[in-house]
Amino acid sequence: MEKIKLGNFEELVLLLVGVLYDQAYSVNIVAEYEKQTGKKINVSAIHTVLYRLEEKGFLESKMSESTSARGGKRKRLFYLTPYASKALDELATLREQLRYQIPAQALNWEK
Repeated sequence: MEKIKLGNFEELVLLLVGVLYDQAYSVNIVAEYEKQTGKKINVSAIHTVLYRLEEKGFLESKMSESTSARGGKRKRLFYLTPYASKALDELATLREQLRYQIPAQALNWEK
């Protein structure tokens, strides 16, 4: 397996981009993060991770068309790359394999 350099927060942001698909822009990602985790996050933290993931080849971005609802401003939309899909599949498989290797007694705290 290729060494994938992806932190937990980066992985979570990739998953959120996938969930939001063609509506994955920073403000929506923040809202989805807060909805899914119940935790607050700053939009600048999301921007930092999005651009880092794009540099690493996990994401691609493009500008949307301008809309009157945003006063003519365009949004930068993010999309998963095939590399991101492969990485998420490999990480999910690894986590599942490790999780099912834990003996039941290791998770039983009613001793």
